[in-house]
Amino acid sequence: MAYVADLHIHSRFSRACSPQLNVPNLAEWAKLKGIDVLGTGDFLHPLWFAELKSQLKEDGSGFLSWGSEGGEGIKFVLTVEIASMYSDKGRGRRVHNLIFMPDFTSAEAFQKALLSRKATLGSDGRPIVGTSSKDLLSLALQASEKALFICSHAWTPWFGIFGSQSGYDSLEECFEDLTDYVYGIETGLSSDPAMNWRIKELDNKSIVSFSDAHSLPNLGREATVFNEDISDGFMGLWEAVRNQKIAGTIEFYPEEGKYHYTGHRNCGVRYTPEETKRNGEVCPKCGRGLTVGVMERVEVLATRENVQLKIENVQGVIKSKEFPNRTGYRMLVPLLQIIAEAFNTAPTTQKVLNEYKKLISTLGSEIKVLTKVSIDDIAKISGPKIAEGVDKVRKGDLLIDPGFDGVYGVVKIWQSGESGVDEKKVEAPQLGLFD
Repeated sequence: MAYVADLHIHSRFSRACSPQLNVPNLAEWAKLKGIDVLGTGDFLHPLWFAELKSQLKEDGSGFLSWGSEGGEGIKFVLTVEIASMYSDKGRGRRVHNLIFMPDFTSAEAFQKALLSRKATLGSDGRPIVGTSSKDLLSLALQASEKALFICSHAWTPWFGIFGSQSGYDSLEECFEDLTDYVYGIETGLSSDPAMNWRIKELDNKSIVSFSDAHSLPNLGREATVFNEDISDGFMGLWEAVRNQKIAGTIEFYPEEGKYHYTGHRNCGVRYTPEETKRNGEVCPKCGRGLTVGVMERVEVLATRENVQLKIENVQGVIKSKEFPNRTGYRMLVPLLQIIAEAFNTAPTTQKVLNEYKKLISTLGSEIKVLTKVSIDDIAKISGPKIAEGVDKVRKGDLLIDPGFDGVYGVVKIWQSGESGVDEKKVEAPQLGLFD
């Protein structure tokens, strides 16, 4: 039976993260979201690691169980994001990578290997190390041959492997003879799978998506669906990523990511790739270099045009006719965001949270509400406007103002002045995630 996994998150020991990020709260919110397997994040941090060892139990599968729930509750996987900042071939490099370990013993071995290199692990849950990405991969594989190594938010300008400031233009340039052991890359919030399908080097890599959540409500805003049975544990996960056998991904609209377009936040300059070609990468107002966005980098590194993919959208699942073996994905807007816009308030208000929990407690998890529950049933619980909002998200009937240079994009469900309520009965099919 398929399961949903969000394997890139952070704990309260990472900078700029919520103090509410502890194991009980993570387990509670994973259930609300519809996540079956959750990354622990930050396992290299000594205080968080001690907490994980005291609160999570190894069940023999490589997954970890929380507290008294045993095998019935949310499963966890030991995960960490590491920032590597180093010099390679005379150039400065900075890349973020994700490492997953199958057990506490392997995680401890990896921790000791980094400490032997004088890494500082106690100041930030996402540590900054001077070890190269290639050496980091080598150390992970020495700790466990089943370690999973994935390039984080691969297109982010400052720290993505393909980002404009990482120093690299390819996986092979970075990992050299160990490239085959990099089994996948993470899309990040500013790209979607189709953008990655344009890169030939990624044809034999899994394209996965996770939330990179710094707070509880952001869990699951991106996630990956695996066809493996959850009882197959870490080895099932490892095999699926290694052999590109994932069922699909749940995606944030990439335009909503804060590095989608090229621009300069301080001057309010934002360029599409076409505008960048015409105007260049220098800010016309202050003369400083623009932050090159994800779309621009995709255009620079792409080995095939978007039209060659022959993208189709079948009942909300986006796939490529040209590459039918590539698994599809769904674009979703978080339910809290839909409710907040319907109420004309912020997603963080108690009013929105109360409505959210009412829907979830009655109809099922957030992912189920967004993809499967009938619009009529949503309307019965929360009224026609929220129901219409979910329907518009399913149809992709949205207004999107793309992000740039650290400014998140804005996805709006209703136009200004639109009532948001269709008095006619609205029907939508009950959709499986990737049927």
